Amino acid sequence: MQIPRDIYLKKLINRMHNGMIKVITGIRRSGKSYLLLKLFRSHLLASGVPEDHIIVMEFDRRENKPYCDPDRFLAYLHAHMQDAGSYYVLLDEVQNLQDFESVLNSLLYEENVDAYVTGSNSRFLSTDVITEFRGRGDEVHVYPLSFREFMTAYKGETYRGWQEYLLYGGLPFTVTRQTDEEKSEYLQHLFRETYLKDIIERNHLEKHQELEDLLNVLASSIGSLTNAPKIVATFKSRLGSSISINTVKSYIGCLQEAFLIQEAKRYDVKGRKYIGTPVKYYFEDVGLRNALLNFRQVEETHLMENIVYNELRLRGYHVDVGNVSQRVYNPETGARTVKHLEVDFVANLGSKRYYIQSAYAIPDEEKRQQEKASLLALKDSFKKIIVVNGFVPTTHDDDGILTIGLLDFLLDTDSLDR
Repeated sequence: MQIPRDIYLKKLINRMHNGMIKVITGIRRSGKSYLLLKLFRSHLLASGVPEDHIIVMEFDRRENKPYCDPDRFLAYLHAHMQDAGSYYVLLDEVQNLQDFESVLNSLLYEENVDAYVTGSNSRFLSTDVITEFRGRGDEVHVYPLSFREFMTAYKGETYRGWQEYLLYGGLPFTVTRQTDEEKSEYLQHLFRETYLKDIIERNHLEKHQELEDLLNVLASSIGSLTNAPKIVATFKSRLGSSISINTVKSYIGCLQEAFLIQEAKRYDVKGRKYIGTPVKYYFEDVGLRNALLNFRQVEETHLMENIVYNELRLRGYHVDVGNVSQRVYNPETGARTVKHLEVDFVANLGSKRYYIQSAYAIPDEEKRQQEKASLLALKDSFKKIIVVNGFVPTTHDDDGILTIGLLDFLLDTDSLDR
């Protein structure tokens, strides 16, 4: 089964011959190797690149173990470079190559080499991997399948596909599993035996239970504003456990570095500045989040918000939580107070900006006005959008606010520009 990953393929194509090492990052099983060895290699061949000018090395294969020695690998590479033409070097699971940092840096001095690498160990999965290449690494981050990508492989109606995506997320292997039992067991095993072990190994963590408890707390509060003191209070009240603020901050940093969670900061739209804490945390894959909680807390409202956030990120937007202050006059007291309104997402990409509200349902006019309140408080000319769960007509109201159905938003990459 071939699943298109056009967004990432285009990113690799756009980075060809840019003089940097193309580093494909992402959580395990997100499709990094498939992108590089199947999709990108097929593109090179279709573009007329001779097959003998594409050098592939999969360092996790038993027969390639001798080439994990850096000098032997470089000798192999040079032996296959027979002329001055361009060679595309595709290295999979490069963490198995001894001293891979120096090998990759040496490739930067090869004028006719264009190098692309993936890796899956705990260090290579982290955000600081680019620094290993002395500022000469160009990262392409691969997310789990978007809903649009998921539906290219899902055999069934769109709404049923949405319900499955909401529950099991977008890791490609889950699409091929046939039963709910297979899907849930795969995700739970992957989370505990792979992701947690990666984080513990990389950071030499000793408080394993505290890490799992922290993940449970974050998983139970996606879409809610929180900070380290609130989490410490939750540990004390709900779990009867004591944990320091420094440990919470440190462990959250570990989870972010491993791409398991992402942080959305609060942004004062009128003041044009970041506020600081509290912030919101979202999971890179909602299926992993659900597996962590044994599929007990599947609240569609919060999961929808998480999926909208992920969709904006994979489309390349920088996403913040908007805060809008508004002075309100109280006729009874004659006093004016400051009211803070929240915009779910402020999405920026270059000169583009969108203000987006995620609404599970708008059953009546009162609810519509509630959703519109923070958007109407914004006086600039950037586009304002409400994404509503399910299939709803795409409309523009008299205030210029676009209302679009969630599935239309997810399935059409140009949906924000309607």
